[in-house]
Amino acid sequence: MSSTCTAVVARSAASALDGVKAPGQQSSTPQCISPPSLPLTPTSSQQNRKFSKATAFYHRMRNVAAMATGESMVTVESPAEPTTETPEFVKTLQDTWDKLEDKYAVTSLVFSGFVVLWGSAGVISAVDRLPLVPGVLELVGIGYTGWFAYRNLAFKPDREALLTKIRSTYDNIIGGSGS
Repeated sequence: MSSTCTAVVARSAASALDGVKAPGQQSSTPQCISPPSLPLTPTSSQQNRKFSKATAFYHRMRNVAAMATGESMVTVESPAEPTTETPEFVKTLQDTWDKLEDKYAVTSLVFSGFVVLWGSAGVISAVDRLPLVPGVLELVGIGYTGWFAYRNLAFKPDREALLTKIRSTYDNIIGGSGS
């Protein structure tokens, strides 16, 4: 810790001429002021050692108590060894990738898809900056949504026909038989 030294030489002009000290001043010599020193705190490695010693002692005492009562001893895994299991979708993805015959074509299609997505986002942002186009497109979207709701959702026979069409399209895509 470094200490801060300040020179107290605050005299008025009149007292400097007369050689008289300013009121409340002891002397014109420098005075050193330092903040109080703080106690040293243990480092994290020291704290970890204390914690591990306390944990080990606790486990030994628990095992002794378990042996004395005839209970089975329980072992606790350390948290330093996390068990990571691969999620199910990753396993499915790996199996699907292994079954592919033309991995180069699939990789090219995925890359092309990202490029098209990036390009279309640029086009949409450019159109969005035009003065009247966003408002007109919003009105077109609201109008189409209203027409679709009236045409397919307002009446029960139309809703049933829409659900039938959705199910048949889903079955065509998935390739299974419908329920």
